[in-house]
Amino acid sequence: MAVAAENQSQPPQNDLPYVLILKPPAAFSIFGDHFFHSPKFQFLKAFESPLPLSQFLLTHAQSVQAILTSASGSVTADTIRLLPHLGLVVTTSQGINHIDCSECRRRGIAVAGAGTIFSTDCADSAVGLLLDVLRKVSAANRYVKQGLWSSQGNYPLGNKLGGKQVGIVGLGSIGTEVAKRLEAFSCSISYNSRSKKPSVPYTFYPNVVELAVHCDALIICCALTDETHHLIGKEVLSALGKDGVIINIARGPIIDEKELVQCLIKREIRGAGLDVFEHEPDVPVELLALDNVVMSPHNAVCTTESLEELRKTVVGNFEAFFSNEPLLTPVPLDDLPHLSARKQQKVQCFITINMAFLGLQKVDRFSGKGNGSIS
Repeated sequence: MAVAAENQSQPPQNDLPYVLILKPPAAFSIFGDHFFHSPKFQFLKAFESPLPLSQFLLTHAQSVQAILTSASGSVTADTIRLLPHLGLVVTTSQGINHIDCSECRRRGIAVAGAGTIFSTDCADSAVGLLLDVLRKVSAANRYVKQGLWSSQGNYPLGNKLGGKQVGIVGLGSIGTEVAKRLEAFSCSISYNSRSKKPSVPYTFYPNVVELAVHCDALIICCALTDETHHLIGKEVLSALGKDGVIINIARGPIIDEKELVQCLIKREIRGAGLDVFEHEPDVPVELLALDNVVMSPHNAVCTTESLEELRKTVVGNFEAFFSNEPLLTPVPLDDLPHLSARKQQKVQCFITINMAFLGLQKVDRFSGKGNGSIS
């Protein structure tokens, strides 16, 4: 058994650079672990080793030059500090809240994400959920399948989407695509974002409560940050009102889920379309019996086409990095909205005892620029 454990902890023996995977991305379960294969690098799979993660990382500290992660796999400061030659973190997700970007910035480590690959699919899902809630598509489908149409008559009427006032929280690439689609329904668009965007014709509200007051539906498209955690709570939901609908295709913790459940049960809002939840994959049991709630299992971004594009982007980022060329989808680290000022001040810049003991030096491998900047 000891020999087997030792063998599993050893990386493949060839000259290709190593990319560490802490947890397998969802694409592995769909397509297999060859999905991101490339002849220019090889994977070091921590999740296949019987060793504790800290021991595994110390064992391979000198080998790892890059990390592949996903939304379910956190790349913490502690992990980063154990990997002195780490130069790149690539995530398969559009969000980066699972990566300690402050530590990456201090260490000169580049970060690459999915870019805007998922924006159109996510926007399609957002509008689909909104249509479903308003027109009661899923609920009416269950009504027919349960044989209730013939015994209980016509299903209650839904509401039209056309002409509705829709507020978008977070007018980034996804929010912008949502707005484009809703314009086709003659909806009146307003939004809340970190700052007003002069180039768009939509009404800007600096406060989410004020945005909710002026909306029939609120669509959450923003990133999960310290500031947006539980951004949507009782006050916002009350402002949305009993005829309001909320859609979330961003991250579950942006909404205070307990407050949302109570508002839905008490019919203090009309309904909700949820692709994400606060404690995934656990879903509040109270929601399962509500016909005014439509849910999907955090797959708004996933289509066959988008995952193929993701494969090309992930592999392309690693190949660019190991060839000293510019990254395909670099994440700018100069501005870090994912960390509050309070947290940024608390995080100290230091090198761990392990790194000092090993005499480790940072390798300057970036997006092809000699000064380590990210374009």
